[in-house]
Amino acid sequence: MIETHIYESHRELKLGIKIWLEMFRELFQFRQLIGRLFLRDLSVRYKQSLLGQAWILIMPLVAIGTFMYLNHTGVLRFQETGMPYPLYALMGLSIWQIFATGLNAGANSLVGSGDLITKINFPREVLVLASMGQSVFEFLVKMALIVICFFVFHFCPSWKIIFLPFMLLPLLLLTIGLSLLLSLANGVFRDCANIVSLFLMFVMFLTPVLYPVPLHHFFFKINVLSPLIDVPRQVMAFGHIDHGLLAFQLATCLSVLIFLVSWRIFHLVETKIPERI
Repeated sequence: MIETHIYESHRELKLGIKIWLEMFRELFQFRQLIGRLFLRDLSVRYKQSLLGQAWILIMPLVAIGTFMYLNHTGVLRFQETGMPYPLYALMGLSIWQIFATGLNAGANSLVGSGDLITKINFPREVLVLASMGQSVFEFLVKMALIVICFFVFHFCPSWKIIFLPFMLLPLLLLTIGLSLLLSLANGVFRDCANIVSLFLMFVMFLTPVLYPVPLHHFFFKINVLSPLIDVPRQVMAFGHIDHGLLAFQLATCLSVLIFLVSWRIFHLVETKIPERI
């Protein structure tokens, strides 16, 4: 039985620590709603699907298989990864799709819940956070496949893999922050959803997801996603960071800043959302 709450936004708290405490209190108050919306989105995503949740594994396996073929035939040449390539690529793709799946779902979260927004009063960021659950769920499913690959390829990861959730937190905060802004933009301009899809397709091949980091390439040095994907993979596989620690620290700071600024902007304008959706 879910407790019934009446949501009342406090717009008079414009500055200071009080507004942040209020924002966190609102999310905690509606935590059960976040869970219910996540389950709703999960059931809708795979409803009437022949293969159902198997698609979570099919898509990355096809991508990995394609890159393995290109590497084997000499069309593409990758430097040494320090582990079997399928395992390396699976780790990178699993981490990348936290960002890609979360950003796609987050950008469409408000538009996809238009009826709910116009009929019920609640903090709208709940919808964005619930949509993030899809990317986390899919990552956990892929982690099971990664564990199987550890046995298949006789690769023993470091015990420091237990710190992986903390290493993934900056990527998750960046995803949520960008999703908050994109969900607002998508409510005004529906083209934003298509732009996000094009952006993800373009950036994926310019991020070390399926191949090692080109250390001397300028773009990879300024790409905030590069250390957020490569460093957790290093920790997962080897238990230490060979390169990219400073970049990861800077990317973490930037991710936290983007999350806080985006959340504050979203909170200030969310009363206007029902007029736009």
